[in-house]
Amino acid sequence: MALLESILIPLGTKMPEFNLKDPSGKECKGSEAFGQRGLLVIFTCNHCPYALAVWPRVIRLANYAKEIKINTVAINPNIHPDYPKDSPVEMKKKIKEWGLNFPYLVDDTQAIAKTFKAQCTPDIYLFNENKELIYHGRIDDNWQEEKKVIREELKEALTNHSKNLAISPKQMPSMGCSIKWRTA
Repeated sequence: MALLESILIPLGTKMPEFNLKDPSGKECKGSEAFGQRGLLVIFTCNHCPYALAVWPRVIRLANYAKEIKINTVAINPNIHPDYPKDSPVEMKKKIKEWGLNFPYLVDDTQAIAKTFKAQCTPDIYLFNENKELIYHGRIDDNWQEEKKVIREELKEALTNHSKNLAISPKQMPSMGCSIKWRTA
């Protein structure tokens, strides 16, 4: 497991378009996935301990975001023969187990992760209704022990955006396992 942090991407960067399928073959086009106020995009997977630790928070935050008219999509870039726990078959099981009510998409070519410049799982992006990046950072200040969280940075960004308040430009990077890039 190689630990990485998300890289700095300038706020205001336009969201790259994507068209991916979920493990059942249902298509999801990025520009059509937006809620009235924006879109939360999370690159994640099934096996990384960092991603697994925050999945319950991701699900709660996706539900909260939906209440404030921001949709969520999760994208799995770890479709790699060496990581069978991240396969589309296993994704289907996790969708059911976790009761996901937002798309969990397969980036089988890893092209979308590269376009977004995603580095780790989880890697989190919040775009406003104009498809501009307004938050790219961690979920909160303690990925390992939720009971010790003091600051819920992603929730704060979601809330501030919904209330037309400023989102702090000082954003701490997300941290997790490296994306399991395939070699050519």
